[in-house]
Amino acid sequence: MNDGLPALHHQVMIGAVPIPGNIFLAPLAGYTDRVFRSICRDFGADFTYSEMVSAEGVARESAKTDPLMRRGSNEDLFAIQLFMGDVDPVKRCLDRLLTFSPTVIDINCGCPVPKVVKIGAGSQLMRSPDKLYEIVSYITGSCSVPVSVKFRLGWDQDAISWKRTADAALEGGASMLTMHSRTRAQGYAGKADWLQIRALKQWVSEKAPSIPVFGSGDLFTAEDAKVMILTTGVDGVMFARGAIGNPFVFREAKALLDGAPVPAPPSIAERKQVIVRHLIQLAEDIGENAACREMRKHVCAYLKGVPFAGPVKQAVVQATSIDMYLKALGQLPEA
Repeated sequence: MNDGLPALHHQVMIGAVPIPGNIFLAPLAGYTDRVFRSICRDFGADFTYSEMVSAEGVARESAKTDPLMRRGSNEDLFAIQLFMGDVDPVKRCLDRLLTFSPTVIDINCGCPVPKVVKIGAGSQLMRSPDKLYEIVSYITGSCSVPVSVKFRLGWDQDAISWKRTADAALEGGASMLTMHSRTRAQGYAGKADWLQIRALKQWVSEKAPSIPVFGSGDLFTAEDAKVMILTTGVDGVMFARGAIGNPFVFREAKALLDGAPVPAPPSIAERKQVIVRHLIQLAEDIGENAACREMRKHVCAYLKGVPFAGPVKQAVVQATSIDMYLKALGQLPEA
């Protein structure tokens, strides 16, 4: 129980699709491949999003896009996030995209990376609400898969535009909105402005009360999730950077929001076990050599704050095989 408060962990409807809970893994370029998503699902994430996928890449059948859209074996529910600068690549890619059976199609209006912004996509799309409306309305008018839109406060502090973005998405038929409460100019620096998330929730509640609103930004612990829900009134939260190296945060958040005892932090032994699982499954997906390179960033995140982990991190940077990883991890204490 939550001291008489409404249930904080609860089902969410995205369009006609029931999602069993409201603790989501956000789309994270370079991180939320299907192996990491599967691990997060096992630790309690109620819903997961792919890395952002180029609509143009899907339309052109790029070999790089297909792996990004494949489900993990435990992903009965799964969203694919697309980025694009206008509706044209969406028109050309939608039929092929649907063969991957996404539960939800998400539109990226938040990525601040220059190579994405320069094609009119990501945060740049917030500056063209007419284009966003056209994109969302085309998808909602062409298929039954619900659409969600993830965006930021605006381009910079002088161009806070989330109201126009939210309105364009809703008018186009979006079934869910998520806001990362930083501007494009901030990138991932500074502090997320949760008061703006509360304002968005109030704005949407007046216009479309059945549409769920999620918050993102500065969510690193289970307590952060609880505080965001209680202070902003959002329907749920998306863990982004807070989940990197820390899939355990989902079981902790779920327990806290359910009013159940919160599990103890993961032991070193459990961290090692998850790292090995992550590495082996990634090797099965992309090959051992590529997996060893890809896992370096994950291992550093998994071992953040772990005593005596410095030499292990240094060894992992040089590791080119699973055996070398196991030898490096063997230097850690079991406690």
